[in-house]
Amino acid sequence: MKTMKWLVQREFWEHKGAIFWAPIVVAGAIVLFIGGTIMYAISMGKFGGEITINGREANMTMAFNSLSPQDQEMFVNAMSTGYMAAAAPLYIMLSVVVFFYCLSAMFEERRDRSILFWKSLPVSDQQTVLSKVATALIVAPLITIGVASFASVLILLITCAAMGFNGINLFGAVLSSPQVYLAPLQVLGMLPVYALWALPTVGWLLMVSAWAKSKVFLWAVGTPVIAIIIVKWAEKLLGTGMNADWFIQNVVARGLLGLLPGAWFGFEQVQPELLTAGRTMSFGNVFAQSWTTLAAPSVWIGVLVGGLMIFAAMRLRRWKDEG
Repeated sequence: MKTMKWLVQREFWEHKGAIFWAPIVVAGAIVLFIGGTIMYAISMGKFGGEITINGREANMTMAFNSLSPQDQEMFVNAMSTGYMAAAAPLYIMLSVVVFFYCLSAMFEERRDRSILFWKSLPVSDQQTVLSKVATALIVAPLITIGVASFASVLILLITCAAMGFNGINLFGAVLSSPQVYLAPLQVLGMLPVYALWALPTVGWLLMVSAWAKSKVFLWAVGTPVIAIIIVKWAEKLLGTGMNADWFIQNVVARGLLGLLPGAWFGFEQVQPELLTAGRTMSFGNVFAQSWTTLAAPSVWIGVLVGGLMIFAAMRLRRWKDEG
């Protein structure tokens, strides 16, 4: 256990810029952009200025107070349940960071010959590869979730402060909503689902990283593209009866897009209305439907295939130590 902890720390320190600092920089940019936009709008009188309701001019305070209690409650609920979506770019960036981390995880140590040093230590190839899997599926997502949650809370507070500047005090209503505190926990609770759905992609990228001598990106992405062309050609010209669309969705997409958070809804064709509560996105429904997808056999087939590819990466690392 101490060896695995040390190996994971090694991966973190070697890739600290991409795993730790990149999310912080992007989160800071998001908060500054949204906060700066709101502050600029207030200073220019465009936030809380005159708006038209049913042909009559009214300011923001009058407009909000003219809403029915049900509509005001719906507005507060929308802020309380949807504020985590402000950090969506961070989760998209997570998939890109992990993609290229896995792709270079074992290729770079062969290219710079550092693998010879690491092999001289009393650490097995299995432990080394598993530490890279843990970094990709646990460490990097945990850091992103923490940074994204903090940035989302800041944006929520900035929005409430801007509303308060215009005479609408939402702090009490928003901060007393249980969903404000549940949303980050629900995002964290989807981490096991993310890890299981992303395992085939991580396995494929690590296997390519352990095998390819050069141009790992072309091997990782070009091979599936060529496979699509061959299957399409076989379906259209040879009449083999192969279903190219099924192959694209269940093999190629699963192999390349599994790192994208929420991609499992596309793989399992979850209806959008199951993810909403009324007219707003509900993190509670997203959480429940995410775990429901684990009842499908496809995810476990992907876990098995991903595990086999990770095992192949371990074997390849044992024998392919040339530069």
